[in-house]
Amino acid sequence: MEVILLERVEKLGAIGEIVTVKNGYARNFLLPNNKALRANEANKKVFEANRAHLEAENAKKREVAVSESKDIDGKSVILIRQASNTGQLYGSVSARDLAELLHADGAHVNKSQIVLDKPIKAIGVHEVRVTLHPEVSVTVKVNVARSPEEADLQAQGVDVMAEMFERDDAGFTEDYDPNAEPGATAEAPAREDEQAEA
Repeated sequence: MEVILLERVEKLGAIGEIVTVKNGYARNFLLPNNKALRANEANKKVFEANRAHLEAENAKKREVAVSESKDIDGKSVILIRQASNTGQLYGSVSARDLAELLHADGAHVNKSQIVLDKPIKAIGVHEVRVTLHPEVSVTVKVNVARSPEEADLQAQGVDVMAEMFERDDAGFTEDYDPNAEPGATAEAPAREDEQAEA
């Protein structure tokens, strides 16, 4: 299906471009969200008549997004979750969780603006992209940890999982006996009084 874009759509095109998309994508996303019009003669005339108004409206939205992005860009948020000893979360962190966290922190972000390539399923510091406008996107650091202390360590750049599994070199070591038979266990030497009885 051919559509006329009413706003810039990532990986598709800019305002006013006529692009061919799959029917389902147009019917289920672009048309209901007022991001595009069907590319027929009547809609082309309507778009050309309203082009200046649409571009001015888009410029206003972009300015608002740029001003909001200054507050959000580079922001670091901490999310405390339960996780196993290997660092795998019981569940995952979704876009809704991040939107609620940023909203509580004073940012005006919807879950549809948060771009997660895949859900966060492990502890650590993750970078998440937030698209405030089709032409304005920022990055937020999400520090997922099991406790506030662990979050502080991760914020300082410490790999908590590596620290947890680091081996202690000062532990007990057994002396190596080159004359011992394979599979033999070390026995305590017999005392003198036991030898006298024998």
